[in-house]
Amino acid sequence: MTGRCSLLGSVREAGAVKILSVVGARPQFVKLAPISSAAAAADIEHVVVHTGQHYDEAMSAAFFKDLAIPEPDVNLEIGSASHGAQTGAMLCALEPVLQDHAPDWVLVYGDTNSTLAAAVCATKLHLRLAHLEAGLRSLNRLMPEEHNRVLTDHSADVCLAPTAVAMKHLTAEGLAARSVLVGDVMVDLLKRVETSVKLAPVDTPIDSHDAFTIATIHRPNNTDDPARLERILGALSQLGTRVYLAAHPRLVACADRSGIALNRGNVIAIPPLAYPQLVQALRSAEAVVTDSGGLQKEAFVMGVPTTTLRPETEWVETLANGWNVLAADPAEIASAVARDRPTAPRAAPYGGGDAAEKTLSVLTDWIVA
Repeated sequence: MTGRCSLLGSVREAGAVKILSVVGARPQFVKLAPISSAAAAADIEHVVVHTGQHYDEAMSAAFFKDLAIPEPDVNLEIGSASHGAQTGAMLCALEPVLQDHAPDWVLVYGDTNSTLAAAVCATKLHLRLAHLEAGLRSLNRLMPEEHNRVLTDHSADVCLAPTAVAMKHLTAEGLAARSVLVGDVMVDLLKRVETSVKLAPVDTPIDSHDAFTIATIHRPNNTDDPARLERILGALSQLGTRVYLAAHPRLVACADRSGIALNRGNVIAIPPLAYPQLVQALRSAEAVVTDSGGLQKEAFVMGVPTTTLRPETEWVETLANGWNVLAADPAEIASAVARDRPTAPRAAPYGGGDAAEKTLSVLTDWIVA
């Protein structure tokens, strides 16, 4: 390993390694859960900082409860704002927190504004930075998340890659020497929760007696243009099954602002699902329609045919054998959802459910050159 980390020396020799995780949005809480559990099992000091990027109860506090994550040690309560204002506010608020805690590692997750703010802050303070879910690339520079991923990877002292494809991206960008394939922590949590809901089913707002599709829409490309959002909802309303639309706060706000009805035809808008509810729903769903990166993977692992409302995906493994198809144009949604169910087997590109332990092993055992 090279760069500023070589100026800091090796990880703390006396006592446990201290890791500080920075999270702020629903997908990061999902990734945090197995890390938090594994850190507790290994007696590793683990500090959790919540930026407050997702502050809605269903998108934040409920996730900590449902996934058995200890309450955050720090909640910055930043809230919603434009990309620049939100990222800047997080950067300012994080600086004294990182200085006070002085961790051996700042661990960031995924590709949100919280991730980028923490990466910049750790870099400026000369703290070691590890990026979990490194190396993902959509190759779409119009996506804010793409910039967040690339900038964070190139700032990180350790890039923790979820897949072999991610490792190839990191290698192509000259980051191979500080990149490690650990697998996807989402699989860790998914396996745990799937076992749990099999043994003890949870209540959901979904009637699973008849065929149904799960849908989520939250990306700006799909929500901010009223005409496009109307076309997406119109297509969903004509599908051959009931469509339970788990309505992200961004979607609700955009629809309200434009006077667009979410409930129409076969579409039934429901609140965002708690993670155990989502996993249980996936066990019975006929199909998934989404623009979420996380839900693409979860559906793939559980064998639910998925239609992704984007022109590309960073999770290219899900496209194998037709388990996930892209529908950039809302006019493509109906035919994509109606396609024959894939019969080809699915590979296991995201690991076997031990990514959290591998991640902590890397951070604990990494030897600085």
